[in-house]
Amino acid sequence: MTYRKKLLTGLCALLSGVGGAALATDSAPGDRPRHELPPSKDGNLVLGLCDGETSLEVKGVKEGEPLSRAQALEVTSKLMQEWRRKNPDARWDVVAQAPTPPPSPRKPSAGKSNQAEGPTASSGAAGMAEKKDANVQTGHTYGAFSERDEALWAASTQAFVEEGNRVFHDADALGSKVAVSCDMCHPDAANTHPETYPKYQVQFGRVALLRDMINWCIENPVRGKPLADDDPKMKAMEAYIYSKRKGVPLEFGKH
Repeated sequence: MTYRKKLLTGLCALLSGVGGAALATDSAPGDRPRHELPPSKDGNLVLGLCDGETSLEVKGVKEGEPLSRAQALEVTSKLMQEWRRKNPDARWDVVAQAPTPPPSPRKPSAGKSNQAEGPTASSGAAGMAEKKDANVQTGHTYGAFSERDEALWAASTQAFVEEGNRVFHDADALGSKVAVSCDMCHPDAANTHPETYPKYQVQFGRVALLRDMINWCIENPVRGKPLADDDPKMKAMEAYIYSKRKGVPLEFGKH
């Protein structure tokens, strides 16, 4: 056996032992690893966190029975308290948004006077669209573009982010059978760290993307059905989560 083969064999053996998970390649949706929850001897509902380990039996609620949002909030709060108790030294961001750097001074376009700034993302698209002679877009992706183009693009991006915000906080939109939504454990997308993906995740036994972890949470704590990569809800949630870490340097692979 060559040195290269020995090195690869040893690496695979090492990774297969991490967290008891086997090294795997991308799997079909039906083969995706699941959070195996301990059964309740009384047939009560058992919920778990996305760490794949922490779980809680909901007394008086049978498996298959729905929870109210208030009940789901109470259960997820207890789960998070238990996780913190077992992991007192673990880092958990309570604030999702990174400090926003000050905007760079806008340079006037060549041949134009230094005019006042254009409309903001929230007011620009609506205000500019009221102009009777306004086109949908006057610029090009890789060419010159106007302040109005920037306002339209910013408004469209913000609307996309807001849709992700809505889905992230809406158990019904996530298809939850237990009234759990993503924000209950990750308020305002806290402690999601999209800037660290792709990275090795023990839950999967392989390198995962942010969308893989979103689906893990949808399938397990949320008890919904996974979303396709091109599902508008998945795209919007990715946009929302990334937006909450604006200004944070990209550092893929970090744990």
